[in-house]
Amino acid sequence: MNKILLLIFLFVNTQSFAQQVDETTVKTIFDESLKNGKSYKMLEQLTKKIGSRLSGSPGAAAAVEWSRHVMEDFDFDSVWLQPVMVPHWVRGQKEIGRIVNTKKMGTVEVNVCSLGGSIGTGPEGISTKVIEVKSFEELAQLGTKNVQGKIVFFNRPMDPTQINTFAAYSGAVNQRGSGASEAAKYGAAAVIVRSMGLNVEEYPHTGGVRYKPEVNKIPAVAISTKHADLLSKLVKEDKDVQFYLETHSEILEDAPSFNVVGQINGGEYKDEIIDVGGHLDSWDLAEGAHDDGTGCVQSIEVLRIFKAMGYKPKRTIRAVMFMNEENGLRGGLKYAELAALHKEKHIAAMESDRGGFTPRGFTMSGSEAIKNKIRSWKSIFEPYGLHDFMQDGGGADIGPLAAQGTFLLEMLPDSQRYFDYHHTPADTLDKVSKRELELGSAAMAALVYLMDKYGLK
Repeated sequence: MNKILLLIFLFVNTQSFAQQVDETTVKTIFDESLKNGKSYKMLEQLTKKIGSRLSGSPGAAAAVEWSRHVMEDFDFDSVWLQPVMVPHWVRGQKEIGRIVNTKKMGTVEVNVCSLGGSIGTGPEGISTKVIEVKSFEELAQLGTKNVQGKIVFFNRPMDPTQINTFAAYSGAVNQRGSGASEAAKYGAAAVIVRSMGLNVEEYPHTGGVRYKPEVNKIPAVAISTKHADLLSKLVKEDKDVQFYLETHSEILEDAPSFNVVGQINGGEYKDEIIDVGGHLDSWDLAEGAHDDGTGCVQSIEVLRIFKAMGYKPKRTIRAVMFMNEENGLRGGLKYAELAALHKEKHIAAMESDRGGFTPRGFTMSGSEAIKNKIRSWKSIFEPYGLHDFMQDGGGADIGPLAAQGTFLLEMLPDSQRYFDYHHTPADTLDKVSKRELELGSAAMAALVYLMDKYGLK
């Protein structure tokens, strides 16, 4: 055998042996998660003992202490808090939506909830005519003459034909975030926004509203999809339909809070950091199980799995519990600010914020060379049902790290059920499958293992 053939033979066999080692290690990771996993138990504690965790609330403060103690109890090499000031908004005790004196049904109570960050109407409420629109362009065509003093009803549904439900969400959510300010330009008294859900449901979905500083703040609420359909029908039948809205939400002074960080120190390349994370805060209506309790416990579980295996990483691995993703992104911004201040080198950051459903792959944002390197590991993941490595994306909380050259990833679970629960009272522990959650933890740990072993250059 000549030298060239010998080198080819040795290279192929070395590559094959390395693949076998990686496959064995990845199986060990999945076995540990599925046989001895702690993610579901952690999620039970977070959702049942603490519950909702809106930024600035006692629940958020309790979650900070809970996650710090959990990571300390797992004996991570270090655990610390990063102070951050966060928005503090409270919903108030009473939310009333009422279609008034319709010709066919009389007065009808409907299910509404204030959008996060909205001002309230106060005890006097607002009672006026309703105008239905499906887009900002349609609103602009109506103009001040037709909008002033009325309630604007944004009724553009999520597109049910989109298989990617996050694409359907993106196609509708701007009316929730910006609808109040757009309507205020034309003198609207308030806005009602169709809930961001694909099903016909009785409960409304909350979410954040963003006021533009140059226009007046007006009250903004979501209405359940079932009652959005009813309101639309009644408005079409009677142009003079009135709506009574009463809410008592308040915007308070910013409050102190924290990101929570746990770390396993690296060896050979200890100055290179790989993050995994989720956001600790949730909306106030539910337990915040899928959004984003699952992402938090999966991230902690990645480090716990490595500790349980006795795995000594080459690079430093961190689990980050970000605070205030839902209504401000202050935690993600603060984390990136401190990383730059301390001249930290984050080579990769992975987020889990799409629910704890069956993992299907990862989204990625960064150089094509790194994407292709990660895609070269796809065959290792396929036996566990992960096959989608082609979508762009990264995650909101880790997004600010992109400016520092960090490669961004997000765990990509099956999305078909996510928007049944998103931002609603239905987002509870019983909607999370223990096995699906543990598969996601293992998938994240497996990819972190490969990035740690081979780097991203």
